[in-house]
Amino acid sequence: MGEKFYRVAGYVKLAKLWEKHSEQARKYHKKYYVDKFAADEKMILCDVYIDITGQKEIYKRSEMVRLLKDCMAGKVDCIAAQTKGYFAANTQELCYLLKFIFDLPYDIELITEDSTYRIDTIENPDDQKSALKKMADDYVELDSETYQDWKQKVLDEISTLQ
Repeated sequence: MGEKFYRVAGYVKLAKLWEKHSEQARKYHKKYYVDKFAADEKMILCDVYIDITGQKEIYKRSEMVRLLKDCMAGKVDCIAAQTKGYFAANTQELCYLLKFIFDLPYDIELITEDSTYRIDTIENPDDQKSALKKMADDYVELDSETYQDWKQKVLDEISTLQ
């Protein structure tokens, strides 16, 4: 069996104050991910998704919704972010996002560049992927109805994309 290749999506969530400089910010982050994966033979950058918003809820971030749609369509194997803070604004959103991603029929990996508590489900130190999945499942189990409402909002937003 050959070596595994990953179709990587770079994801960035910037604060609303970046709207004034959105073109510069988008250009910078796109170049960042192009450069980051240019020499990596196992990683093929498929797109960079950049939200510039004050929205904390994932389903209100248009680029995150587009990214999740591409994950659901099997177009993305790995989501890369400079920090896990880009993924979600709080524990609930993070757990809901992880639950959503890990429940997809496609295997989606996550990597961040955090200096401490870095996520890398490809190298999978300390069985991170299973631990993150268990954390998300346990969190959702506390109030599965709220998660189902959140998930429906995400799916509703995905359905509005062309």
